[in-house]
Amino acid sequence: MMESEEGKERKEKDGLRLTLIHNGVIVTMDDGSRVYSNGAIVVEGDRIRAIGRSSEIIDRFSPLADEIVDLQGRIVLPGFVNTHVHTSQQLARGIADDVDLLTWLHERIWPYESNMTEEDSYLSTLLCGIELIRSGVTCFAEAGGQHVPGMARAVELLGIRACLTESTMDSGKGLPSGWSARSADDCIQSQRELYSRHHGAADGRIRVWLGIRQIMNATDQLLLETRNVAKELKTGIHMHVAEISYENQYVANTRGVNGGTVTYLEKIGFLQSNLLAAHSVWVSDNEIELLSKAAVKVSHCPASAMRMLGFAPIKEMLQIGLCVSLGTDGAPSNNRMSIVDEMYLASLINKGREAYTKGATDPTAVPAKAVLKMATIDGAKAVLWDDEIGSLDVGKKADLVVVKPFTWSMVPVHDCISSLVYCMRTENIESVMCNGHWIMRDQKILTIGEDQIVAQAKHASIELLKRAGIKISPKMNVL
Repeated sequence: MMESEEGKERKEKDGLRLTLIHNGVIVTMDDGSRVYSNGAIVVEGDRIRAIGRSSEIIDRFSPLADEIVDLQGRIVLPGFVNTHVHTSQQLARGIADDVDLLTWLHERIWPYESNMTEEDSYLSTLLCGIELIRSGVTCFAEAGGQHVPGMARAVELLGIRACLTESTMDSGKGLPSGWSARSADDCIQSQRELYSRHHGAADGRIRVWLGIRQIMNATDQLLLETRNVAKELKTGIHMHVAEISYENQYVANTRGVNGGTVTYLEKIGFLQSNLLAAHSVWVSDNEIELLSKAAVKVSHCPASAMRMLGFAPIKEMLQIGLCVSLGTDGAPSNNRMSIVDEMYLASLINKGREAYTKGATDPTAVPAKAVLKMATIDGAKAVLWDDEIGSLDVGKKADLVVVKPFTWSMVPVHDCISSLVYCMRTENIESVMCNGHWIMRDQKILTIGEDQIVAQAKHASIELLKRAGIKISPKMNVL
């Protein structure tokens, strides 16, 4: 399309590219839950300049546009936020299937992570990023991994948004030889340096958080210093909380409290509004109230929870007003890094949980609208970024997803929201924009060479498993 004279004048004046996207179903996820059946969005630079009915937007902005995209009835919604993903574990996909949790951790994951190089972390994050983008994710919260600088390099190249976190442990049993627990002071200093080096990088797309792997690998000193430094730096804390029942028993036995992890964290003043608690499966009603009172955010990872953790009480969390978001967890505990799959599972699992715990199903438990909020605006709240992302609002960052619903998997679309949660598949994600830039168009990732990354990652994973001494036994009689 030829650039208009008005567009040239505007561009010469402010230098910002203007993209007009129109003739589509616009699901805003804003405070009013507005959906425009024939809507348009104007993106100027990295932000949304206008949004509304196509009839009100086209005449005003088409003469100024550098690019005009006719959606022809496609659906546009905010970019998804994956609030719990171990990007540095992507090269470990498939190495810990069908094993118990202690075998998973002590014999597979920790040996794998302890033998990683920064280049491994870089390639792993690139490989994970491909899958995230293809499932419509524009922002993720790293759950805690190795070699954050490698992750940061990958995020900058991928073009997505991230809250990066180092996996920190200053105590605990079962750590691989040569990978002993660090001191609390060393953990804090390392994270300060990462914050200083990477926070705000990649045009503001990278934020650095502080991390606690889990309470069984953290002293009180590390917990309290992490809380204090996060407050000082005005950043978040990412921590696995109440994952398994054993964790609660461990806390009761070693910390001397009548309760589990959440009870103890409240006792020492660790529960804060900047805490993102991953999983939170084994929590009592009283502990749910403690989480809500402190405005803690929860990342619900339905697939990995079903695999080895249990049923998280999501219905009860939502009823009390807790901010619940969605995460995929890492490839060794899920295999699929698709937030689209997690939306589908989140609703079904939490409906089925009613029959398991109360003897009768509740089809209204965790409805489609609530699930879509988990993946968008509530995900943005969980990563403390809802002032700029999570909904399609004027002034917010232009992070958005284009969905093609004209396929056998989604047709017919009687209810847009229900179809996005119950029918949509990763294959329906057609284009993705982050920070005002297309990072995928017509299902082609534009920021990296996908085939090259896949080939490099395959080689790196083989070499990494050799170094770690991890051998995977085939489950069938392979000839």
